[in-house]
Amino acid sequence: MIGRLTGVIAEKSPPQILIDVQGVGYEVDVPMSTFYNLPGLGERASLLTHLSIREDAHVLFGFLSAEERSTFRQLIKISGVGPKMALSLLSGLSVGELAQAVSKQETGRLVKVPGIGKKTAERLLLELKGKLGPDLALPVSVANDAHGDILQALIALGYSDKEAGLALKSLPAEIGVSEGIKLAMKKLT
Repeated sequence: MIGRLTGVIAEKSPPQILIDVQGVGYEVDVPMSTFYNLPGLGERASLLTHLSIREDAHVLFGFLSAEERSTFRQLIKISGVGPKMALSLLSGLSVGELAQAVSKQETGRLVKVPGIGKKTAERLLLELKGKLGPDLALPVSVANDAHGDILQALIALGYSDKEAGLALKSLPAEIGVSEGIKLAMKKLT
């Protein structure tokens, strides 16, 4: 029903934001990965959305990427996983990390997310197997320690695993950490 919102961010209170779209304020729940990558108050933003209609409420969920929204929709199809738990999962793990955990069947990685117990984690791994994009689960190959440091720095700067991995592939093998970060950021911008 509501697929995308573009407007000005009026309020930010994790995990919810208020986005003003031509005078109408929409309360949108977002995963923390989206929350931290949003621009500041008073700036324009565009979010892909998912509207959840319950008997007692209509709740709008927002995402910066199509992969996040698609993964959210896959998660809420699973019995016992509601929108809040799906949001918690996407706040605790990136889409790439979740896909990697599913492909490697890593229960321990999922139980670290608040609200996910061992049985729920096992059910998630079983239900999601083969349903998350195959390219999302591919681990980024790291040529040396410097490349590993560059990858971690890019992720810490807010780039996704996929973006950081693509930038890393274009760097020479013998590059230093600081120079590598600079070159990778140039390629990403």
